Amino acid sequence: MEADELLLLVAGGNHQAFEELYGLVSGPVFGLVRRVVRDPAQSEEVAQEVLLELWRSAAKFDPGRGSALSWILTLAHRRAVDRVRSARAAGEREQREAWRAHFPAFDQVTEEVEAGLEREWVRRCLDRLTDLQRQSVTLAYYEGYTYREVAERLSLPLGTVKTRMRDGLTRMRECLGGVA
Repeated sequence: MEADELLLLVAGGNHQAFEELYGLVSGPVFGLVRRVVRDPAQSEEVAQEVLLELWRSAAKFDPGRGSALSWILTLAHRRAVDRVRSARAAGEREQREAWRAHFPAFDQVTEEVEAGLEREWVRRCLDRLTDLQRQSVTLAYYEGYTYREVAERLSLPLGTVKTRMRDGLTRMRECLGGVA
């Protein structure tokens, strides 16, 4: 049987016709894909994808528009070109990412410098607090304790800790006024 007849039978779900069609077109499909893709393993994969697509979309074949072999090879060529473009785009993305990782953006460098300056400013403002205020603020904001936990840790009443925190934070806000 010819490829055109077989493809019409495949469109009806005929497995035997697909086996015959597969044997008839797998060589030309692989050859075309191999010329476009070049990599043998990738070519095998693309050829299998084309033949699977052939089984799934055989009903789309219109014998009035050309031969079955031409239609199948067109599917193969499109799929092969898509794979080459996809691989090229992936390679370009990887190169861009490698370049970005090697040369950080100006904004990233600026942000790191600014963050370092802000940390230094906060340290200076913390140094201006009383020991009790600094201890309370440090426990709460740098070590993550709640006001109640700070009170327990320092063996002080909760109200005293809240007052120290409020006063310490007020002084910090005033000190950081030039930065924030």
